[in-house]
Amino acid sequence: MSLDATDRKILTALQAKGRMSNAELSDKANLSPSACHRRVQRLEAEGYIRNYVALLDARKMGLPTTVFVEITLQGQADEVLDAFEKAVARIPDVLECHLMAGTADYILKVVAENTEDFARIHRQHLSRLPGVAQMQSSFALRTVFKTTALPV
Repeated sequence: MSLDATDRKILTALQAKGRMSNAELSDKANLSPSACHRRVQRLEAEGYIRNYVALLDARKMGLPTTVFVEITLQGQADEVLDAFEKAVARIPDVLECHLMAGTADYILKVVAENTEDFARIHRQHLSRLPGVAQMQSSFALRTVFKTTALPV
């Protein structure tokens, strides 16, 4: 199904404020509350809306340090990739893992309390990942821009 302008208004509004009431959302989408509710249900059923979450403040949670880790594997065989991906998914400090095209095979986004905490994460988890040939870590000095909203 393709999205129309009203669907796009709903998705844009929900990305900005996921806990918005249906009445408030229907006002923003210029729909009756019942029509708006049906549209949201359809967007959920069709997978456009995957989930609703609370976005936590990493600093307030005591995890102000963001580290991007580039990983090169020893090989590209399916079993090597699968083993790596299963293992990395079990590390709670890794927020994202992306299979890349380019010099690194994967890039990870890791959060930590500080550099000492990242050293612990590296020692206890990252250095034990299967199939890793090389790892390079880059610490973010400051987050200039961050959003979870997709362009609609």
